[in-house]
Amino acid sequence: MEHPILFISIILEKLGLPVPHGFVGHGILEQLCAPYMTYTWLVMAFLFLVSKLTLGNLEMIPGAGQNFWEIVIGGLDDFFVENMGREMADKFFPMIATFALYIAVANLIGLIPGFMSPTSSINTTLALTLIVWFTHHIIGFKEHGAGYIKHFLGPMPVLIPLMLPIELISNFARILSLSIRLFGNIMAKETLLGILFTLAGMFFAPLPIMVLGVLVSLVQAMVFVLLTVIYFAQAQEHAH
Repeated sequence: MEHPILFISIILEKLGLPVPHGFVGHGILEQLCAPYMTYTWLVMAFLFLVSKLTLGNLEMIPGAGQNFWEIVIGGLDDFFVENMGREMADKFFPMIATFALYIAVANLIGLIPGFMSPTSSINTTLALTLIVWFTHHIIGFKEHGAGYIKHFLGPMPVLIPLMLPIELISNFARILSLSIRLFGNIMAKETLLGILFTLAGMFFAPLPIMVLGVLVSLVQAMVFVLLTVIYFAQAQEHAH
């Protein structure tokens, strides 16, 4: 399969910068010019500029842009409070909300011809997942101290030899399930769109798939955030 045409990579190549054609580059400069990195910066720049433009002047009677952010941020805050409690929601809102907005935009940007979703790279999704995985264990140890180990021992001491390996495997499997689910769905969406663009042109046949792509992008962002909230909430609960 031919490499997709990516606008940022073409511009960087015209500027004489080394753009790797594999998953990652060999040197530091190649790694920084890798498509999943450059499109990550593009998504971050987009989120920064849009929030700056729409929230630069907060008003008592909000305009369309301020209304949009109030609905999004208010909805996320209500969801976090409902599942994690007020204190934990306040503490982790910046992190989880940033993940939610980044993943949603990163998923959607790949629907534009010449762009790619950074989340179609396992490097991106694995990095996000490791942050979530380590953070939920830090929450557990800060909340329960050494007693956090009881989460992996089962309800009765006699079951420890059976439950400990099962719980440990189950917990490590979260890294695979969270990262590969997001990566696999977005990669499949982009591959399917690329094939349809090649076979049927850019205007007609891909339209239904584009609609499906929007749904997949938003649903996968919601799933990642939902599982993150569940892991954080479980880590602060007492072991049964």
